[in-house]
Amino acid sequence: MSDSGLSRASFVPAYTPLERVPVPRPVERIAVIKQVCKDRVVLDLGAMDETAYIAKKGRGTWLHDEIASVATEVAGIDSSSILPPNGLRTRRNAMIYAGDIMALDSWLQFGPKQNQFSPDVIIAGELIEHLQNPLMFLQKLKSISSLSGKTLIITTPNATAIHNCLIGFVSRESTHHDHLCILSFKTLSTLCNRAGFAAWKIAPYYSQFSEIKARQTGLKRLLVEIGEKVINGLEWAFPMLSFGYIVTIEI
Repeated sequence: MSDSGLSRASFVPAYTPLERVPVPRPVERIAVIKQVCKDRVVLDLGAMDETAYIAKKGRGTWLHDEIASVATEVAGIDSSSILPPNGLRTRRNAMIYAGDIMALDSWLQFGPKQNQFSPDVIIAGELIEHLQNPLMFLQKLKSISSLSGKTLIITTPNATAIHNCLIGFVSRESTHHDHLCILSFKTLSTLCNRAGFAAWKIAPYYSQFSEIKARQTGLKRLLVEIGEKVINGLEWAFPMLSFGYIVTIEI
């Protein structure tokens, strides 16, 4: 058994009408990922949060920074235009490099690490919904021999999240302008299966209104915090309505 502790897929849908999906209770996204990355060498794909990373750094809400706070070493890869040519040093043990995640095999061999970097864990946080071909991305990861047996963690928003279900009644939808797809429990299972993975598990994660709270003070902030708790309570009671999913895969 690999470091992921997985031996087989936790659930493979039969795709029958009204099939019951065994979705577990939601978890805290960053806390779970930090636990997996603790004292490990981590490859962080799509590491930049270019719209908010400066504001988030040190606040417990920037995933890359939080991973680096517990990992042995973190190498991030991102295609962001704001990255300096020589990369961005984010912590003593962490660096974000410019690179193409769809050419990851080439980066591992010929990139700045020159075939000297062997990650224990690969993180793709809130990434696949931005990609033109998520299945091809997963198939490429599966094909890299040096990553065989390693742990891959993907997080992505949930197609049946409670906020979109509710505002759908009034002809509204909340979607980031850079998102090309939004995935569900079953479509994530389908992607894992068609990419050739044998072992994976999917768990929902709670909504967090971190950026909204950071912009508010006083009564407005209190109301946002109360709203977050109400939404989290509904997510606990109805896990399939949670904000997103964490997919843990044995490559």
